[in-house]
Amino acid sequence: MTTDITEIDIPDSLRENLELFLRLERRVLDEYDPAIRSLFDQLLGSVVVANEGNPGTAAADETTDEQGIPQGDAPSVAAFRDAVALIDSLDIEHAQVLVRAFTTFFHLANLTEENYRVSVLHQREGDVSVGSPTDPANELTVAYHQLIDEVGRERATELLNRLEFHPVFTAHPTEARRKAVEGKIRRIGRLLAERPLLGGSDLMENERHMLQEIDALVRTSPIALKKPTPVEEADTIIDIFDTTLFDTIPMVYRRFDDWILGDRAGTVPPVCPAFFHPGSWIGTDRDGNPNVTAKVSREVARKYATHMIGKLEEKCRRVGRNLTLEATYTKPSEELVNLWDHQVEMSEKLTSRAELISASELHRAVMLVMADRLDATIRRNADTMYRNADEFLADLRVVQRSLAEAGAVRAAYGPVQTIIWQVETFGFHMVETEFRQHSVVHSRALADIHEHGRNGELQPMTREVLDTFRALGMIQKRYGIKAARRYIISFTKSAQNVADVYELANLAFAHPEDVPEIDVIPLFEQLEDLEGCVNVLDGMLSVPAVQARLAKTNRKMEVMLGYSDSSKDAGPTTATLALHAAEVRIAAWAERNDIDLVLMHGRGGAVGRGGGPANKAVLAQPKGSVNSCFKLTEQGEVIFARYGNPVLAQRHVESVAAATLLTSAPSVERINTEMTEKYADMADVLSQASHEAFLDLLHTEDFTPWFSTVTPLTEVGLLPIGSRPAKRGLGAKSLDDLRTIPWVFSWSQARINLAAWYGLGSACEKLENLELLQRAYKEWPLFTTFIDNIEMSLAKTDQRIAKMYLALADRSDLATKVYNEMWLTRSWVLRIVGDEWPLQHRRVLGRAVRVRNPYVDALSLAQVRALREVRANQEELSEEAKAEYLSLILETVTGVSAGLQNTG
Repeated sequence: MTTDITEIDIPDSLRENLELFLRLERRVLDEYDPAIRSLFDQLLGSVVVANEGNPGTAAADETTDEQGIPQGDAPSVAAFRDAVALIDSLDIEHAQVLVRAFTTFFHLANLTEENYRVSVLHQREGDVSVGSPTDPANELTVAYHQLIDEVGRERATELLNRLEFHPVFTAHPTEARRKAVEGKIRRIGRLLAERPLLGGSDLMENERHMLQEIDALVRTSPIALKKPTPVEEADTIIDIFDTTLFDTIPMVYRRFDDWILGDRAGTVPPVCPAFFHPGSWIGTDRDGNPNVTAKVSREVARKYATHMIGKLEEKCRRVGRNLTLEATYTKPSEELVNLWDHQVEMSEKLTSRAELISASELHRAVMLVMADRLDATIRRNADTMYRNADEFLADLRVVQRSLAEAGAVRAAYGPVQTIIWQVETFGFHMVETEFRQHSVVHSRALADIHEHGRNGELQPMTREVLDTFRALGMIQKRYGIKAARRYIISFTKSAQNVADVYELANLAFAHPEDVPEIDVIPLFEQLEDLEGCVNVLDGMLSVPAVQARLAKTNRKMEVMLGYSDSSKDAGPTTATLALHAAEVRIAAWAERNDIDLVLMHGRGGAVGRGGGPANKAVLAQPKGSVNSCFKLTEQGEVIFARYGNPVLAQRHVESVAAATLLTSAPSVERINTEMTEKYADMADVLSQASHEAFLDLLHTEDFTPWFSTVTPLTEVGLLPIGSRPAKRGLGAKSLDDLRTIPWVFSWSQARINLAAWYGLGSACEKLENLELLQRAYKEWPLFTTFIDNIEMSLAKTDQRIAKMYLALADRSDLATKVYNEMWLTRSWVLRIVGDEWPLQHRRVLGRAVRVRNPYVDALSLAQVRALREVRANQEELSEEAKAEYLSLILETVTGVSAGLQNTG
């Protein structure tokens, strides 16, 4: 029953681990219930045979019955019908266990792929010589050397020192796994990583532990018992911070120094700047989330800071204890002696603990007192606490300089430099929190204040808006300006929206000196807003508060672009091209007005929300839009995938940083500029035609209720995977008010992925120039990335299963429209890239998707069967039966998400 694993061309190590997990899971299922094991094997056999041949080549005109099930005599068609029949024959209890079994296998398959990627990276590291400028194992050093070749060392170093990668972690509900499941997956992952080092009884014990965890995984409900609170959502960042970021990010910096400095690395001042600066919307993004309040924002910021300072205290104490360098051989500098005297004057209690070692090991004594001061900072002891991270950093540099002057350079630029990098990266705040709210909320609050006065009878929302600014001010005052200084305005329509925020900030405080420093960031997301963004930016320059901030920040300004709403409102093709055009205009505007521009990209994990490989997206940006700084949102399953494993997190950070650095290379700027101009006419035709096709679909009568019927939209909204509602709190009565995540998530679950590609096929038909499209794919980085992402999305669609979902509603006109556009888009994309089936030329990704699809099919069949029952028998089903079917649907949602590896 392992046809899909043994017959597909995949690396031996990957195959071995997949077969290991399949064997272990079968054993678990046999112990659980032999009947379940038998059903698992039957269903697996059917879906594997149903997927034989070239992937995804079901005929466009294949006949189906009224439920969308294909008819015909081909072996694959018959196998597909057998799989459908088997699913339909199951009672709810057996169906749920089978769904958990297949979901578990996806989690295990994901681990095998992660393990394989890590092993490949380790192998690459071992195959190259340190210091090689062409080493593919460290993209950042390659990018730096390319810059040196193109612009000279001085300019390359200047660009390196400007480098900034700024991921902003959000609580957008796109991670379908519950925390309990995540923990088990991680434990199995660690067991898998240990296996190559084990033998004999140790290997048997390793396998026993795996069976234990897999058994628990099958028996654990994948659905969380309740929605997380915003404060609980902050644990996601803390978990990632502890697992990877705190120790991995300094390793990224150190690796760069190792390659650039060679043997001198760790003995001289570092070359690599602390360029990684994480941000967060968790607990501060109140746009449409009534659960995020000023009280929550304060609590989340305190949670981050307490944990961060605690980690620094632990690290400082560990480094200090190891600085057992005798003063005879490592003479303390006068500056260090002064620091010790200052510590003594500050607190005899703290320094008395270190007095016995102060004369002979002063570096150690000073560091231990510094650790005690960090503990006092957590406890808010005003006498001995550090007021901010800069004070602590200054003390660290005193210790470092003293060690270096005394000749202990390895201690100075080794462990002490590591903690310096950590403070430079994370401060005391861990992440730079960013507040976000809808522009309408601000205008309503101001109207309320103007009518009733600041101290009058104000609406609850108005009072909350004012308290939000007070929370921002408190966080900034307690944890530093970097901890909270950005305020993003969703649906920015005019410069007045920006002026409103500054006015509200002033109204929130009785004394002007208490008003915090705020950078107000306009967010342009809908098509009309993208087209009119420069007019808004021009207007902002006349706002006095903006002028004051520009003067203080050396004319640095952030602007945010939203990929989600623009895609949902205008279609993926139009949105992609409109966003690129907006970037070109904004970059030109910034250059005209001497603005140091930072563009923030509000991207999701799925293609329909701007997802895809981040490094390729960076290299496709227009000239002047990056400026050595790339900022984007990271959310849901993407956070776990990119930052959950230390090796993969290191690779991701290096890759994005390298691309960010390379965007300033003349060769990259020239290609992006010339190709954008060369294919502008083609882009206009594609944008207009795809927009028309997309709007034609959305404006079809009763489209919204049809969409809700043929996808698990309603059920997705019930998943307890985030604190934010699926619809905006300002009122959601139509598709316009629906958030993009459930829009993308639902189409993904139906194996249609409409949000990623709809309209492109019609646009290509309108253009009717395959040669031009193929040339653009080869020459224009933006178009290459766009088509590659769509091909990946199409690889995860399934025509047969899509027909079954589309048959859930009696609307053949809409079903035909969607299916024909899917086939048309697929046909054009394959011809553009030169493939016979999606991802044929992308060996690693193509094989991974091909291995997965049969298993995803089993879950999709279970989901569509349950949806059919609920949709067709809504009135007849008892409340108990409805609850059972809902539970089954939600479990299939988590399983399909794990299998496809993206949600919203």
